[in-house]
Amino acid sequence: MPLVPTPDIPAAPAIPGATHLHSGKVRDLYSIDEGPHAGHLLMVASDRISAFDFVLESTIPDKGEVLTRMSLWWFEQLADLVPNHVVSTDVPEQVRGRAVVCRRLEMYPVECVARGYLTGSGLLDYRATGEVCGIALPAGLEDGSRLPEPLFTPATKAALGDHDENVSYDAVVATVGDEAASRLRDLTLRIYARAEGIARERGFILADTKLEFGRDDAGATVLADEVLTPDSSRFWPADEWQPGRTQPGYDKQVVRDWLLHESGWDRASGSPPPPLADEVVERTRARYVEAYERLTGQRW
Repeated sequence: MPLVPTPDIPAAPAIPGATHLHSGKVRDLYSIDEGPHAGHLLMVASDRISAFDFVLESTIPDKGEVLTRMSLWWFEQLADLVPNHVVSTDVPEQVRGRAVVCRRLEMYPVECVARGYLTGSGLLDYRATGEVCGIALPAGLEDGSRLPEPLFTPATKAALGDHDENVSYDAVVATVGDEAASRLRDLTLRIYARAEGIARERGFILADTKLEFGRDDAGATVLADEVLTPDSSRFWPADEWQPGRTQPGYDKQVVRDWLLHESGWDRASGSPPPPLADEVVERTRARYVEAYERLTGQRW
């Protein structure tokens, strides 16, 4: 199903005492109208999965709960670095386990990306210009190469159906101002450094991650949305890392590879991808669950 127009995203379920505000590729957002959390937001992670700017017809069982549990675990690991938007996990029964009550924030219109390794859109930019987000990199790097140091490589937030566009740090300054841009860069790199160390202890390479921040009423910068999940980050098994090829990962690469190489779908056709094969759904779910268990040390 194409992401444009937005009605192609499945309708969000009605939740008593809440008003649906918005649906993205994966999450549904509600305003809480009644009860002890009235005035806050309810963020629900669905089992939807997207690839190549399409929300797929197939879903991945338990994905929304995995994403929610993993984000909550990471918020705890990062609590001394930055406050987060979570108010409570006391949510309506129909979305229990896959939703959180969160604060209303003025969101910064920037995707805050940290890269420790070269892949994805960063690799494409490097191959075209020798740079990523205006930062010159050494010659001879390959897919999966470790960068000399982690980089802050921001992107614009794209509308549904569009690609995020990598931008320079100066573009962030022009959008949010010097002080906020510096704070976003510092927090992004500090979070990456903390998470990269934790992941490495558990046998993972954290290649890159995408973070979102907002500003609360007091002017504090708050970590929001999801954090360090397979949807927003690339986790690679450290013992299988080999630059010069696509790395095996704990993200949507299983889905991307099947769509491109096995499904018979022509990406250039403009038509939506076919439903995923059952075994692809099962393998994708297993990768999400394995990432959760290995990172958190908790059984699913």
